[in-house]
Amino acid sequence: MRIKVTVNNRIYERDIEENRTLLRFLREDLGLTGTKEGCGAGECGACTVFFNGKTVNSCMVLAAEADGGVVETIEGEASGGMLSVLQEAFEKHGAVQCGFCTAGMIMSARELIHQHPHPTRKEILEGLEGNFCRCTGYEQIIEAILDVTGGYEPKEELSYV
Repeated sequence: MRIKVTVNNRIYERDIEENRTLLRFLREDLGLTGTKEGCGAGECGACTVFFNGKTVNSCMVLAAEADGGVVETIEGEASGGMLSVLQEAFEKHGAVQCGFCTAGMIMSARELIHQHPHPTRKEILEGLEGNFCRCTGYEQIIEAILDVTGGYEPKEELSYV
C-alpha cells in the first residue's frame, strides 16, 4: 500500500507492507534512526514519537495508520543545527549516558511540559513512567526537566576542607 505522511515537517510518500510498524518505517524507510526499538512491545518508551500531536510508542503503531498524519521524531527536535532547550538541558545535567532511551525520554518530557508547564517531581515521574532508563537512575533526567521548567534548585556543593 502507498502512504503519504508528514515527518518532521517534510512530506514523504512510500509504498509499504501493510504490517510495517511506524518504528520500522521511520528507521528503515526514512533513515531516521534516533528513534530506537527497545522492547518491541510498547513497554520501554525508547521508540516514543509524536503522532498527530500525541506521544505514541511507534513500535505499536502501524505505518499505514500514519497515512495522512503528522509525525515528529527526535531528529525534528533540534532546529537550524541547534539543540532544543530540552536537549541542551539533558546534556547539561548528564541525562544522556548511553543515549539509548534519550530520544523517547525527550519526546515524553516534551509532552509532559506541554501538559504541566511547571511540573512537580511527582508529575515528572508520572509523566515518564512509560520510559525506562537503565543508566542514569532518573535523577539527572528529572533535574533536566526541572531546569527547563524553572523548578531546578542546584544542590549545595559539599566541602571537605
